[in-house]
Amino acid sequence: MSRKDGLLALLVVVVWGLNFVVIKVGLHNMPPLMLAGLRFLLVAFPAIFFVARPKIPLSLLLGYGLTISFGQFAFLFSAIKFGMPAGLASLVLQAQAFFTIVLGAFAFGERLQGKQLVGIALAVFGVLVLIEASLNGQHVAMLGFMLTLAAALSWACGNIFNKKIMQHESRPAVMSLVVWSALIPIAPFFLASLILDGSDQIVDSLVHIDMTTILSLVYLAFVATIVGYGIWGTLLGRYETWRVAPLSLLVPVVGLASAAVLLDETLSGLQLIGALLIMAGLYINVFGFRLRKVVQMRG
Repeated sequence: MSRKDGLLALLVVVVWGLNFVVIKVGLHNMPPLMLAGLRFLLVAFPAIFFVARPKIPLSLLLGYGLTISFGQFAFLFSAIKFGMPAGLASLVLQAQAFFTIVLGAFAFGERLQGKQLVGIALAVFGVLVLIEASLNGQHVAMLGFMLTLAAALSWACGNIFNKKIMQHESRPAVMSLVVWSALIPIAPFFLASLILDGSDQIVDSLVHIDMTTILSLVYLAFVATIVGYGIWGTLLGRYETWRVAPLSLLVPVVGLASAAVLLDETLSGLQLIGALLIMAGLYINVFGFRLRKVVQMRG
């Protein structure tokens, strides 16, 4: 990978890591489902007038939009609203990698490798440690944690649809899929917000929208989604997957660090242990035991 592309990849990692802090800031004055709906509204318009529609079955487009867009962000935005720390959310959301592996085994008959089983086991143990750390009588915090896991599962379901889409004969461009699938969750988000939050709260949040919320929406829609996915998709098309995909492991590192600096979020000792276990599981899932082999060769 060239130095320029390497810097672009790291830029995306930083953008996606900061994404969680921006979500928490944007939720201060707007209901979570309304914020998510406006995000995807800005992603879809006016981009759909300049990006060709993906030539894939509507069922696949609907499945992708309702899982990776609506399900994932409905749960994630609600989780952060209900007390899930932004930094911890950036880490727990990476459980999608393990959910994807399990779902892929059922959907495509993919066989699990030893490193994946070890990685899943470590990550599950880390999640249990985080749950134990969260069981402190604060039901809201626990609800946020479980909603984040639901967001990770929704993302994993979206990954399954994404693989089916990419296996289609008319494999669409990344931006085509991102822009046109953004149309799918808009109505569900607004309808769900109307039911759960009520029209008065929605109108009040729109009438009294402040510059912080507007800037948050701009960041979420254009920087994190359009620019982020655009660069990432270009890099995946230019290089082997194994060169690009592992860099996403740095997203929760940026998420935890930025939340600590910008939001003064801290992890307890037990939470830190759980976070390290999940990171170790993610590393083993991607790289296996490569570090151990290198050490043995050097010895």
